Parts: sequence; C-alpha cells; structure tokens
Amino acid sequence: MGVGWLAAIIIGGLAGWLAGKLMDVRFGIFMNIVIGIVGAILANAIFTRAGIYVASGWLGYLVTGFIGSCILLFVAKLVRR
Repeated sequence: MGVGWLAAIIIGGLAGWLAGKLMDVRFGIFMNIVIGIVGAILANAIFTRAGIYVASGWLGYLVTGFIGSCILLFVAKLVRR
C-alpha cells in the first residue's frame, strides 16, 4: 500500500531534514524534499537488489528515505572536499 504524492513530498522532506541534521549538512526545504525523495528511490533500489524488504506505508518510506538521504549526503560531503 503506497502513499499519495503529497504524503511522499512531506515524508521525503522530513527524511531529508532528519538526514541533514544527522549528517550536519544544511539545505533549504526544497532541497530537503528532493534529497529525501531521491534518497528513498536510491535506498529502495539498493534494498531490492540486496533482497531486503522494508515495511510499506509512511514509516517504511520514512526509514527508506532517511537511509537513502544519509547515503546521498555522505557522497556529497566526499565530493565537496
């Protein structure tokens, strides 16, 4: 069971914001949303390839988006240096 596009934007923004706080990277709200959504897509692809199942629903999207966002921000910090 998926979430709607508005919920995906809100959850993506929250995931991106949480990852930014953890990784100590500051972006605006728009970039938080983008990083959260792209991070969720990235993490979902990685988990699917590895055979790892993540729960569906808003909590599953939040966890997946958070993990993917952390990966993206980690790579971004490496590239910045």
